[in-house]
Amino acid sequence: MIKPLIPPARRVGRRRTMNMRSVVEAILYIASSGCQWRMLPGDFPPVSTVRGYFYAWRAIGLWQSINQLLVMAAREIEGREAQPTAGIIDSQSVKTTESGGISGYDAGKKIKGRKRQIVTDTLGFLIFV
Repeated sequence: MIKPLIPPARRVGRRRTMNMRSVVEAILYIASSGCQWRMLPGDFPPVSTVRGYFYAWRAIGLWQSINQLLVMAAREIEGREAQPTAGIIDSQSVKTTESGGISGYDAGKKIKGRKRQIVTDTLGFLIFV
């Protein structure tokens, strides 16, 4: 389903020898398990390759396109229109460590950290972060 969205190999340079399906599977493994890049099992392509593709695809907005395609397909399976007509806004306050990153203070929850806002459709699928 997402194969048409994967960018083709470059015309110049070395031929692509890596199976893009295994790269996508490795990225999904990292995302679902929450493990560190260096802890990627040996069954997957090299970490440097997987990480390189992840960052390159993130820079061109490929992950947002994939998410949008999958949300539209899931909505159609549920018998809804592909494009949502309503959204639900939600936020979450998360504690952060003492060092690193920008942090603020959520007075309502008395938490020092970051606040994330997301928009989902009425089925709970992520639309925007």
